[in-house]
Amino acid sequence: MKIAVLGTGMMGLPMARRLAQAGHEVHAWNRTRAKAEPLAADGVTIHDQAADAVCGVDFAVSLLENGAIVGEVLFKLGVAAAMPKGSLFIDMASIQPREAREHADRLLALGVQHLDAPVSGGTLGAEAGTLAIMAGGEAADFARALPLFAALGRATHVGPHGTGQLTKLANQMIVGITIGAVAEALLLAERGGADPAKVREAISGGFADSRILQVHGQRMVQHDFAPRGRMTVQLKDMRNAMATAGEIGFDAPITALLGQLYADGVEHGLGDLDQAGLFVELQRRNTSN
Repeated sequence: MKIAVLGTGMMGLPMARRLAQAGHEVHAWNRTRAKAEPLAADGVTIHDQAADAVCGVDFAVSLLENGAIVGEVLFKLGVAAAMPKGSLFIDMASIQPREAREHADRLLALGVQHLDAPVSGGTLGAEAGTLAIMAGGEAADFARALPLFAALGRATHVGPHGTGQLTKLANQMIVGITIGAVAEALLLAERGGADPAKVREAISGGFADSRILQVHGQRMVQHDFAPRGRMTVQLKDMRNAMATAGEIGFDAPITALLGQLYADGVEHGLGDLDQAGLFVELQRRNTSN
């Protein structure tokens, strides 16, 4: 298949590489070309213009920063107009469900199909091809995309346009809230005189165990906050969840509380740390007490 990948950042680059290694003809574009250049070694064609990357493709995959940028690339940089009629735009970025529905409507008017298919699993999942992919859109389009998704991870069709993004928000609510719970618990244990590494080991396998405890908890214990998924991105997702909750009249007090804690961390200069950097913000709050 001929596939364009738009956005080759921390997630887009390994995903484009996996698609190329699976034997597909991959074309890539990134606003900063240098970030896409490493893909040339995998046989990927690099383009200076986003519209050039999607000419003649079967699928275009978007891994851009937010909904506004997706809209800009689609409708101001000429991607939507350059995509062949009947081709499929798969937005794997994390944006608001409302934005995904708007993009779908505008693309369909141009004869281009749309799936919103954000992912979970981070850079490790992107590199290993073990991402959880949550797709919203028409069932027939999801079926068309399955061979593409097979190179990236496990895909589930969750409903109509926008519901893939809604599922990702649910995922990010759970991730963000659980990171906060793990960080606070380990800091409490440390303040009380316990070894946080041993506490993490002791509760592993019990009801409190989770992938967050294993992966992010280990980062907290080792004070390893090199960014895999940044604090700023987690904050964006929490804010998107709150905006969506407001649109549908849903009260989400736990998400609101954790969202504010992430915002505090970003305000205190932690924005480029890994999501697990919420530990640093909670540590700061307790150090100042």
